[in-house]
Amino acid sequence: MRSVNSQHPTRRRAARLSAAVLALGLVAAACSSDDDGADTTDAPEETTAGSETPADTTAGTDATTGTDAPMGTDAPTGTGAEGEPLLASVDPERCAANQEAGTITYLSSFDFAAAASIVDVVVAEASGYYDDMCLDVELAPSFATTNYPLVAANEAQFSSAGNYTEILNNTGEGAEFVAFVNYGKTPIEALITPDGGATDLAELDGGTIGVKGDIPPSIVAMLADAGLDRGTSYSEVLLDGFDPQAHLATDIDALPVYKSNEPGQLDAAGVGYTLFDPTEAGIPGTFGILYTSASFAEEHPTAVEDFARASLKGMEDAIADPEAAVAMSIEMIDAAGNQAFLTQEGELFRWQAELEEVLKGTPEGPVGLIDPAVFAAEYAAYVEAGVWPDGAPDDTMPYDADIAAALFGDDGLVIWPA
Repeated sequence: MRSVNSQHPTRRRAARLSAAVLALGLVAAACSSDDDGADTTDAPEETTAGSETPADTTAGTDATTGTDAPMGTDAPTGTGAEGEPLLASVDPERCAANQEAGTITYLSSFDFAAAASIVDVVVAEASGYYDDMCLDVELAPSFATTNYPLVAANEAQFSSAGNYTEILNNTGEGAEFVAFVNYGKTPIEALITPDGGATDLAELDGGTIGVKGDIPPSIVAMLADAGLDRGTSYSEVLLDGFDPQAHLATDIDALPVYKSNEPGQLDAAGVGYTLFDPTEAGIPGTFGILYTSASFAEEHPTAVEDFARASLKGMEDAIADPEAAVAMSIEMIDAAGNQAFLTQEGELFRWQAELEEVLKGTPEGPVGLIDPAVFAAEYAAYVEAGVWPDGAPDDTMPYDADIAAALFGDDGLVIWPA
């Protein structure tokens, strides 16, 4: 068993980095605005956050995460001959190339929440899969929109994107990224109305939508598809805090949410609502994307490939044993201070809901592959819907679909170790 405690070098480095990054993220969340439709994850709620209600947690305690063997497979893991990393025994040259990348930092998009493109990385780290690949990886909790300049500047090497549109919005002025894994191929967002409120989107014409930073682009597109144009058909009001019960008790007519977050809180509290799902309305979208900088991908291609390999293996485990994966997330959340007051119950709901959405968008083939057609459909639909009122960014196609595709065998499982 691998223990997470204050003596673990990864935890020491992550703790130092997470304090500064989380503080920056909180400032960004507090100062966010909804003026241009660019950012969809400025605040904790907008980054597939779990329960925002304080919970009885034991932040910073020493406890065990990880397992002696992978949860979902009997594939080899651990050290090779004479205590060497597993990859060193199989492909020493590749191992050496990975080690040349030095210390690699992954910044999450919201704490160590049990969400796609976070939980897989957490499981991979706790299970020692990065070590197996000769990668020195440290994890730090963060917020999605604060991470792009850090990755672009090589202050961190990997992160988690809320959707493809978010990557496009943050590309430019020297910032170039490469997405290499995409778990969610449908929108993760939804729009809810209070009990007794609108039961048809057309009824929101002339209404007020509460926002926390900005309206997610999938919601803008869904409303536009229903004939409601942003800026003319409804007004927007900036909300304080992240409590959906408090928000629905105000004068707003609708509230954008994450399907893996607020519905679970409202259900637990017995609060009624009507949910409008962009996926059911045929609106394209994505979530749960792993990315790096174009420069790091060029300089250290095997490190990117094997970070993806280990993360995808972590996802296989998280799919096979969701409760064990959530336990690992909670362990790291607590070790990092649990500043968002996330709970075991909330994170289990989150992962179960996101996993259902991931599998819904992946009817066949391995989970995590990039489908260029999905990205193209998202961009085209959002341009047509007016998500970017001042002009859409160029679709620079910042992804490499071949990286993840090359990591699976004919059996549909991750090739391990290489």
